Amino acid sequence: MHSISVVLPCLNEEETLAASIKKAFEGIKNTGLDGEVVIADNGSQDNSIAVAKKAGARVIEVPIRGYGAAIMAGIEEAEGDILVMGDSDDTYDFREIPLLYSKFEQGYDLVSGNRLKGNIDPLAMPFIHRYVGVPVLTCILNMFFWTHIWDGHCGMRMFSRLAYEKMKLKSPGMEFASEMLMRASQEKLKMTEVPISYGQRHNKSYSKLNTFRDGFRHLWLILEYAFGLQ
Repeated sequence: MHSISVVLPCLNEEETLAASIKKAFEGIKNTGLDGEVVIADNGSQDNSIAVAKKAGARVIEVPIRGYGAAIMAGIEEAEGDILVMGDSDDTYDFREIPLLYSKFEQGYDLVSGNRLKGNIDPLAMPFIHRYVGVPVLTCILNMFFWTHIWDGHCGMRMFSRLAYEKMKLKSPGMEFASEMLMRASQEKLKMTEVPISYGQRHNKSYSKLNTFRDGFRHLWLILEYAFGLQ
């Protein structure tokens, strides 16, 4: 019998964490499987850890900073054989986990959400991200690594533990999202995506993404992989 671990990186998300965890448990339940929510806390200075524990999640404290570092540490501690990653800011509706799981049951190794084709709040994503950064970087990635994924930066993904182990990921920052798709392509994993909802960020939550710095890191990693420098 499969079980699901939802792994969420967290850095000062006390305002949105409880809602994210609640929706994650609902999403797991609606697949008919057992599961857990693992919060990979990346040095929160607010009440995130207490909020997470009260909401029923298991908390892993990750001293190495970075989005990828937190997710990788959370996965290492997770118990499920099906893994879901996402964010703790309540922008992803984890009640939609069954949408990903329906594709997973069809034999896909990695199922990603697609925010651009789903129900996206008009204020959920800055113009430069929605219409320039995400489409352009995804197109560049697909020029070198055909992935069947057209929202290359969507943070809500489901994959098997076996697939994760094959990918051997190592990027500690935001570029972890691109590395996952490139390594999945190199390992010839079966990938697809489904439209999902994406909501506006809570007014007391702030993005950890730096548009130009992290965009460049994505691009540089794509080129390193494309030209065999990784």
